[in-house]
Amino acid sequence: MSRMLFVNLPIKNLDATKQFFGGLGFEFNATFSDDSCTAMVINESTSVMLLVESRFKDFIEGGICDTSKAVEALLCISADSREEVDSLVDKALASGGSAWGKLQDEGFMYGRAFRDLDGHVWEVMWMDPAAVPA
Repeated sequence: MSRMLFVNLPIKNLDATKQFFGGLGFEFNATFSDDSCTAMVINESTSVMLLVESRFKDFIEGGICDTSKAVEALLCISADSREEVDSLVDKALASGGSAWGKLQDEGFMYGRAFRDLDGHVWEVMWMDPAAVPA
């Protein structure tokens, strides 16, 4: 069975969020987007639903995490090279994101991270395919 993954994140400003992630090269699925949310496509099986806070609250009990005080999740996306890791994180920082954590360089694995406009932590990681066990 092939499963799909939908990550749901609260956001404050839909237009600013779409501009931020669009500037990083992500596309959005209009079928699952409206004036309160957008579906950011990671790949054909994975999407991130970015929902304005009022819409996000329709799906939860309790409050929304204050990302200025706590981390609710670490979202990690892969890159095809070390250079792509740097390029994507550098674009995020230049577009209003903020640096998070330390550079990780294990030789066969390389990664950096940033916080998006709403404080969600995104790790970008490259791993040498030859180092992955068969």
